[in-house]
Amino acid sequence: MLQNLIKYTEEKFISKNDFPPFYSGDTITVFFEIKEGEKKRIQSFKGVIIKKQGKGLTKSFTIRKISSGIGIERIFLLNQPNIHKIEINKKGKVRRSRIYYFRSLKGKKARVKS
Repeated sequence: MLQNLIKYTEEKFISKNDFPPFYSGDTITVFFEIKEGEKKRIQSFKGVIIKKQGKGLTKSFTIRKISSGIGIERIFLLNQPNIHKIEINKKGKVRRSRIYYFRSLKGKKARVKS
């Protein structure tokens, strides 16, 4: 009963985006819209995917990048309406689906095999 209700609300209210398939270890660029007052602009976020989680229309993924020596992680919902485009820059080969160990690596160690 509850599962049917959840499925019905997902189909009714969440719009499905069509993006290319990507996995943990891949380097991607996400282009998303930001509203500042009345202005809108598109900003990009490029980094390595640390994890993907969820199922159905409520999937989310976490991207990590290094900006001026500081690690920044951002969580995106896959079917978020403000995501315009996802580009896959590099396919990565990792053995785990959630690469949390990537947070502690620095410099040349923080590379993913392609």
